[in-house]
Amino acid sequence: LIHFYKRICTNMLEKIEDLKENLEKNGHLVINNILNKDELKFYDKFCEDLLKNNIDARRHRHDLGNHEKLKDGLSENICQVMWPSIYMEGGRDNSLLHSRVVDIAKALLGEDMAFDFDMIISKEAGSMTETPWHQDESYWPDLPDKRALSFWFPMVDA
Repeated sequence: LIHFYKRICTNMLEKIEDLKENLEKNGHLVINNILNKDELKFYDKFCEDLLKNNIDARRHRHDLGNHEKLKDGLSENICQVMWPSIYMEGGRDNSLLHSRVVDIAKALLGEDMAFDFDMIISKEAGSMTETPWHQDESYWPDLPDKRALSFWFPMVDA
């Protein structure tokens, strides 16, 4: 069904059906090992370069914590980079992570699922800035088909 899952899962069809059932029941899933440690190294360096301004992403970089006074020594309270994949060499079309999440979305919700948006949010350890409440759906166009999945990838143990 999905080439990625065939490589990492046994009993492929049962696994997908279990994931679908859990998603329907719980409204969320935890899927481990979408990337292995070696594959994750590229994204770890990419995020580090974005956050240290080694990649100029000013056009899409914002402070998600701008509702609070900026803390001393910080560029922003909570760094948010919209569309980080446009700064990635080869873009999202050559991104293993992006292709895998699209494969997962298609396996769970249908072959017509497509990638829409990506974002990096970095909240430094020990930050007391509260992440503001929001609803992701408010960003989405007014379409009759509301099927969607959001994927969250912690880059450090959380």
